[in-house]
Amino acid sequence: MNRRIFAKQTALGTMGLALSSQFALSQTSLKNFVSKRPPKQERLFTSESIEQVIKKVKKQLKDPELAWLFENCFPNTLDTTVFYKEENGRPLTHIITGDINAMWLRDSTCQVWPYIPYTKKDKKLKKMVAGLINWQADCVLVDPYANAFKKDISEKTHWINDITDMKDELHERKWEINSLLFVIRLAYEYWKVTGDTQVFDDNWEKAMVLIYDTLKEQQRFESPGPYSFMRISQSANEVVANNGYGRPTRKIGMIHATHRQDDACVFPLYVPDNLMAVVELKHLAEMFENIRNNKKHARLCLEMADQVDEAIKDYAIINHRVFGDMYAFEVDGYGSHILLEESTVPNLMSLPYVGACSVEDFVYQNTRKWLLSDWNPKFVRGKRDEGIGSTHYAEPPKMIWPLSTISRALTANNEDEILFCIEQLKRSNAGTGFIHESYLPDNPDKFTRPWFSWVNTYFGEMILILLKKHPELLS
Repeated sequence: MNRRIFAKQTALGTMGLALSSQFALSQTSLKNFVSKRPPKQERLFTSESIEQVIKKVKKQLKDPELAWLFENCFPNTLDTTVFYKEENGRPLTHIITGDINAMWLRDSTCQVWPYIPYTKKDKKLKKMVAGLINWQADCVLVDPYANAFKKDISEKTHWINDITDMKDELHERKWEINSLLFVIRLAYEYWKVTGDTQVFDDNWEKAMVLIYDTLKEQQRFESPGPYSFMRISQSANEVVANNGYGRPTRKIGMIHATHRQDDACVFPLYVPDNLMAVVELKHLAEMFENIRNNKKHARLCLEMADQVDEAIKDYAIINHRVFGDMYAFEVDGYGSHILLEESTVPNLMSLPYVGACSVEDFVYQNTRKWLLSDWNPKFVRGKRDEGIGSTHYAEPPKMIWPLSTISRALTANNEDEILFCIEQLKRSNAGTGFIHESYLPDNPDKFTRPWFSWVNTYFGEMILILLKKHPELLS
């Protein structure tokens, strides 16, 4: 099919679905929605600033169901997942994901991310986020290759028998580049918003140096490094090739990983994480320079960022026969690549959200058109809904992951598409008042993970962003 005709038909198909959402958003006014939040005395952490935001936004949102979802979802991390304490005056915050009693470095950053703008005027909230920065630094120092950590070493984990260097503090030890990148992202945003540098002590700097060393190690210029991972499993998504090191690669400057978003990489050079690495290495360089006066590591971080950026431009942008120049999902440096998509962050859809490119960037726009087409093997289309699934569960059935629908709304450049995404997200709650990990597009009652805090908070963040960028759309 002609490239232009195909792209036009794809866009019109989505637009046609979207046009119905304005009507749908106005049809909930007769319903009565009761808060699904825990009683006040059972909430793990409270913030007066966040409570004020909830009251304000509920008044702005004219759709009662949307307001109800925001009220339930936005504070879900604080209500149900935050375990805060102080040791010798040092704040420490452990944040579980929800129905899994462990803390992922990536998830925990994303779970508190939309609260950071309010830390400047809310001392209690500020200490909670500072406590997470401290706990994440401690986790990195335990093992920079681990993705998920226990709250207490006495807790049991399903993955104790994984063939890797498991430690008592670990829930799981999958090497995902973005685990370390989100540690940097949280610290940088906290610093920029609050101006506070007290939390960035010698312990934190030691952890940041270890992050740099680990990323450098995984460029694999000299060796595969010390990390490998194997798991006894019948699922291909759990198996890392080549005795746990990943498939062979040319050493082009991109950072290697065995996993991305809990699943084993096909090729070790995962493009979205490497694009995010360029952003966060520059942020880390700025912090080394201005907070710790560590000019050596500031320079080294910038040098690595340039290496990764150059390699992405040379090896990770491919020419698709229909969509033109676009980002590959994973590459090996020899010229091989796969085209696929994940639904969490970072993925190809969310690249502008993590600052890796602008929404208008032509390579990103071509990639986005591919993502929302039948050329994407993870694109799911039902009778009413469409979205992107995940490699995380075996198919069939094909499930839509709301995380990606939220990322789609945040990167959309027209209001009809945004409304279409919002209407899908509303339907996906299936009357529970919360957003879920995944669901069947034609049967939202069939969903996974009823308590998945990250997607709830991300939904709340989306509402706040859209109210600011498109105030007339929702209010």
